[in-house]
Amino acid sequence: MRELSLEKIRKRRRRFVRDFKTASVWAFQIFVVCLFAFVLVWYFGQRISTVGDSMKPILHNGDIVLVNRIIYDAKNPKRGEIVVFKPNGNENSHDYIKRVIGLPGERIQILDGEILINGEKLSESYETTALEDAGIAAEEVTLGKNEYFVLGDNRLSSEDSRNADIGFVKKEYLEGRAWFIIGPKEHFGFIKSK
Repeated sequence: MRELSLEKIRKRRRRFVRDFKTASVWAFQIFVVCLFAFVLVWYFGQRISTVGDSMKPILHNGDIVLVNRIIYDAKNPKRGEIVVFKPNGNENSHDYIKRVIGLPGERIQILDGEILINGEKLSESYETTALEDAGIAAEEVTLGKNEYFVLGDNRLSSEDSRNADIGFVKKEYLEGRAWFIIGPKEHFGFIKSK
């Protein structure tokens, strides 16, 4: 009788250990999946809504865009990339979405509707409107270390680096690169930077 009850206790203990190991493995797997999903969403899936039509025809007012937040930790922005930033690092401002035109250390000037970089005309392969207002770039300006000159593609209706209120964008103010439109469905797809 005693041996029987001792055997039952051992079986229950073995079953408990086995079930505990199984539950632990499942809990660990669920934790890893949740962590992976969080990292993906945090770094590649920040959603922002486009305000205004300054990036038309690539982006339209109200488009919901995903932002890659980790890319500029690994590399610097390139000319032609579409970046998301807070002007002057102002956390209370809405996100701005513009195209990188000038890179750190370059001299920028807008003369007769043309963008000059280090004295040479910039050739752009994407669609833009006419550039009528040179703003602060009417005179040649030099970008500092980690500063970028950004413009909207719809240059007739864009607050960008030509405006003193926006000015040059420091790398530390960049939130990431816009890479995918998730809504509305007629604009769904990857954003072509160049």
